[in-house]
Amino acid sequence: MSNKGTAAGNSAENPGQTLVTQSSPLLRQSMLGHMYEWFWWDRLWLPANLTWADLEDREGRVYAKASHLYVAIPFTLAFLLVRFMFERWVATPVALAAGVKRRIRVQTEENPILENYYCKLSRQPSQADVSGLSKKTGLSVRQVERWFRRRRCMDQPGVLRKFTEACWRFAFYLCAFVGGILALYDKAWFYDTREVWTDFPKQSMLDSQYWYYILELSFYGSLALSVAFDIKRKDFREQIVHHCATLVLLSFSWCVNYIRVGTLVMLVHDASDVLLESAKLFNYAKWERVCQSLFVLFAAVFMGTRLVIFPFWLIHCTWVYPPLYYPPFFGYYFFNAVLLVLQGLHVFWAYLILRMVNKFLFGKLTGDERSDNECEEELSLEEQEEAEELQSQRGGVVHGKLQNGCSELLPPPHVYCPAKTVY
Repeated sequence: MSNKGTAAGNSAENPGQTLVTQSSPLLRQSMLGHMYEWFWWDRLWLPANLTWADLEDREGRVYAKASHLYVAIPFTLAFLLVRFMFERWVATPVALAAGVKRRIRVQTEENPILENYYCKLSRQPSQADVSGLSKKTGLSVRQVERWFRRRRCMDQPGVLRKFTEACWRFAFYLCAFVGGILALYDKAWFYDTREVWTDFPKQSMLDSQYWYYILELSFYGSLALSVAFDIKRKDFREQIVHHCATLVLLSFSWCVNYIRVGTLVMLVHDASDVLLESAKLFNYAKWERVCQSLFVLFAAVFMGTRLVIFPFWLIHCTWVYPPLYYPPFFGYYFFNAVLLVLQGLHVFWAYLILRMVNKFLFGKLTGDERSDNECEEELSLEEQEEAEELQSQRGGVVHGKLQNGCSELLPPPHVYCPAKTVY
């Protein structure tokens, strides 16, 4: 009874608080409404004297709408499903037919203490931690180091998985590039970039442009969702930035009807991506001559499209020509800023490609500069250490190895087969 009276008294003493509490949903709704209106303010995204009402469908003209982008959500999920089925029932048989073998993993000995440290603390313990773990487990320092090396190698992806991922990307980029050529070869702006801005932004959207955009947007959306599960390379962060910049660029250009230049940007990127993924496929299949030829062709196309055509044709088209038709506005600067982010990534990847070209011409090209070869390096170190141990145990004599790489020194069933021949 007293509690109810106290509550009633508090309510009577603070009527304003009750009013604010009751009206807070209305306030939040009003704030969201203001933010929504500010975000879609005409002056931000459209040239002067134009409004969103000017882009309403009329007189047989159809314009892109922001609401159309919701179509990409189910297509993104569909791409993930199609990729799973493609990699399992198409790419894997192709890989096995090409001679790519399944990876045989060397299992580590079960050790709860080391496994707990590996999963919860660090995959690469410091020397002090190795000494502490050695005392806790009763193993030697070298045995602990070897256990962590083998455990890290267990988590390294095999060549078969790399092949299936590259095969999926190659299939999409090839279809997208061919589709882009078919959609653009008869368009005036494909040959003269000034035509990109003719009658802008009142440019009717074509069916080919619609599907080209939706499929590209959905594909990059699927890559952004699967990046956490895909093979991580040295340029993992750059890939995240690239996917995000691509999604922002496609979405923005769609909403403000920059579709003509958007299709050109997509086509320029797909041209070199087809060759890159095909070179990876032949590299994983150990077809070295074909891989090297495709890599040289890829490097030439990449430099031509990403470092010449993209900055000096497309960015020039979006930076120089628009002010000739209307005063610059926020959307103009925003679009060009995203293009410059992509160009910065192109320069970074061009550096990696040139390093690979240098190895190809003056050394030995052994793989992708973006790949992490930690497992192979650690296995080589492990073989060295075991050879030293065996040499000391056998009086300085180390026998040869069997054809499959297994050491003859240890009697069955303890024959050790190094995992260097993993696939």
